[in-house]
Amino acid sequence: MIIALEEHVSTPRNNALWDSTLLARRNGQALMEYVQPRLIRPDIRLAEMEKFGVDHMILSLTSPGAQSIADPDLAVEFASETNDFLVENYTKPYPDKFTAFATVAMQNPQKAADELERAVTKLGMKGTMINGYSNIPGDKVAYLDEPQNMVFWDKVNELNVPVYLHPREPILSASRIYDGYKPSLIGSAWGFAIETGTHAVRLMMSGIFDRYPNLTIILGHLGEGVAFLLPRAAHRLHQQRHGEGQGPSKRPLTDYFRKNFYVTTSGFWHTPALDYAITELGIERVMFSIDYPYEYIEHAFDWWNSVNHLYPHQKDLISYGNAKHLFKM
Repeated sequence: MIIALEEHVSTPRNNALWDSTLLARRNGQALMEYVQPRLIRPDIRLAEMEKFGVDHMILSLTSPGAQSIADPDLAVEFASETNDFLVENYTKPYPDKFTAFATVAMQNPQKAADELERAVTKLGMKGTMINGYSNIPGDKVAYLDEPQNMVFWDKVNELNVPVYLHPREPILSASRIYDGYKPSLIGSAWGFAIETGTHAVRLMMSGIFDRYPNLTIILGHLGEGVAFLLPRAAHRLHQQRHGEGQGPSKRPLTDYFRKNFYVTTSGFWHTPALDYAITELGIERVMFSIDYPYEYIEHAFDWWNSVNHLYPHQKDLISYGNAKHLFKM
């Protein structure tokens, strides 16, 4: 059995937000001709799931989605419309094949909390996927650890559902280092991981996991580099503990990573990296994902079928067991 949970869709309204020229420049026209119909056509997705043996997908709106809409009212409307669209076109017609993560508009944290509650309790969604920082009025951005978002985290804690922290590009003012290598390097090849890994570390340093010790955050791509880099960061922060900028967190960051985070294999077909994530987190906190349709299903399974040093029951945990437990499926 296979449950995959970083699997993306789009909507007509979301497509209107895209810079299709940028995506074609980054990914190449041929890849985007593969990706775009699969984002909007359930029939292609279902046929490929059947062909390769994917039993269930937890769907999510492709990045950056609601997070890119600076107008709070429009973002809130967009999030609600997206969640209704996923129910009507995917989870209601194909309940055995699809569930979904809610889209929320963090531009208005109270409305995000309200929409998450509706999505989970009324629409049957499995938590939320948030695409990094949110654009807000005044040409500014907001990160998830900032104080205005505590009303949202109160609701996440109350509902006891996971938050999937998904990448987006770094903000323009932080992207000078990519000049000369845009748009290729700034996206999923490199910039996504650096941006998202740093965002995850912000959450760890913020004290949010001391306030809500049962919160669960999911990171894709075997942890966006955090599994490898965090022990060094935790060590240096301890060495620097009398300096400034430590944040209110009470424990080593590695403690939060091991207790409050899961990672998925999405788009990271490298067995030593898998083994390292298992070593750092434990096999119960690693889950199979594809990153469809930006990744080809056959590439995911070519790799996963080659992972033959794990016992069958260990592969079962990653393939579906951990997801069934986390999402109460």
